Amino acid sequence: MSIVVKQDSENPAIELGERFDFNSVEQFRACYESLADIKKKTLEIDFRNTRYMDSSALGMLINAKSFFDTKNVKIIINNANDQIKKILVISRFDLRFEIR
Repeated sequence: MSIVVKQDSENPAIELGERFDFNSVEQFRACYESLADIKKKTLEIDFRNTRYMDSSALGMLINAKSFFDTKNVKIIINNANDQIKKILVISRFDLRFEIR
């Protein structure tokens, strides 16, 4: 499954595929850049379908955060499984993002 932008909900979201890794870099960047003019101040990154992520995914999340910081958009990481949440906490991403 590929990465999809969802704009039909109350807040825009990027829904990730089963793997969030180095092969996702260009597609993920294109998705978040397509939301450059969002009016909402919250963007959800939905890990519902994601079973695997590598270290490049952490870099992609930081890049997205940097992109939206100047627009005062808060990024929420949502629906991550326990393994991915553990990686995010160990990497101290819970200090940079809201993780639900």
